[in-house]
Amino acid sequence: MEPIFHPYAFGAEERERMDRDGHLALPGLLTDSARERLTEALSQVLALEEMHGSGPQRYSAEWNAYLASLIAHPQLLELARAVLGPEIRYDHCVALNRPPGNHGIGWHSHGYGEASPDLGFVRIFFYVNGFTGEDGALAVVPGSHLFRDPGIRAASDEELRGGWMAGEHHPHSSSSDAPLEIETLSAPEGTVILMWTHAAHAVRPRKPDSFTRWAVVYAYRNPGEPSRARWISEEFERTPPEGTERLMSLY
Repeated sequence: MEPIFHPYAFGAEERERMDRDGHLALPGLLTDSARERLTEALSQVLALEEMHGSGPQRYSAEWNAYLASLIAHPQLLELARAVLGPEIRYDHCVALNRPPGNHGIGWHSHGYGEASPDLGFVRIFFYVNGFTGEDGALAVVPGSHLFRDPGIRAASDEELRGGWMAGEHHPHSSSSDAPLEIETLSAPEGTVILMWTHAAHAVRPRKPDSFTRWAVVYAYRNPGEPSRARWISEEFERTPPEGTERLMSLY
């Protein structure tokens, strides 16, 4: 199968950074060929979304054969298992395209296995043509995932600082001088970002005079509990793409 990633390192240092911050960026990881094919696939999904509503976006792999073929791509599974261990399940594939003028999305987090810390859930974002500054950028709160709070919600940075973040400190810091802080990321084209599902994150609006930010997220988890994020149709589960059969069951 054609590679989708350039060579990269994911060892003890990278894992420590991800566990400390809640996310890990691998800049420029996607190959040129993967970026080209992902752009074509995501363009098709966006066109289908305009005709059919939210279905093509939420169930992106079910509307595009190339996106479906990546669910069990050896390099993607190797990366997911480096984070979660050998026993994993596919949870969803969602297009995150941001056309010019897109309003972005406010602060939120997701839930899985709050009472079972041995259960992990990782989202793997492909930022095909990247993002910079405040233009469709991903914003994060390093350390927020350690609270395992699926209910983080805020419409703005100010609301988050004055609400959920107020008085909170990074759990990995023994100092009261290390409060939680908001960080807006930048990503060159082809960047892949791993994120624990409980991490607080938001997406900045896309500027009206910008271009479409092509992106898609693949999510994997350890089996053990139901997943509210699991977007897999019954038909797709009954007749999964070749190589994905053992990744589809809930448990």
